[in-house]
Amino acid sequence: MSEPTVPDPSTADAPTGSSAEPTPPDTSADTGDAARDLADVPAVEVITTVAVHLMSASAVKLGLAEDGERHRDLDEARKLITALAGLVTAGAGEISSFHAAPLRDGLKSLQLAFREASLVPDAPGQGPGEKYTGPVLG
Repeated sequence: MSEPTVPDPSTADAPTGSSAEPTPPDTSADTGDAARDLADVPAVEVITTVAVHLMSASAVKLGLAEDGERHRDLDEARKLITALAGLVTAGAGEISSFHAAPLRDGLKSLQLAFREASLVPDAPGQGPGEKYTGPVLG
């Protein structure tokens, strides 16, 4: 069994750029593994997973999560809902109506929740994501 190595104290204060600086770990193997893992995931799964993450983040920013008022930020919610609307609208034709319908329903619910939470309501067609979905009315 070998003795543990102890750092040489004479190199502890070595100037920047010296050979005593630690080198970053090689992450190329990790990157390759991640790429192989992603290669096995169907596009529909990636799209729906991203959409669900955007929905969850939007709900939190709308204050709909537990302890919601503390996390409420309508400006952030608007951005997330708009991104979700773009993804759902662009991806709907690619993922089939079986997958797109629940995403559209969730998006509409978030848009209506935003309208309800907003002190100054947007004009029809001007709410978050409505440039992609059209006006959303109750």
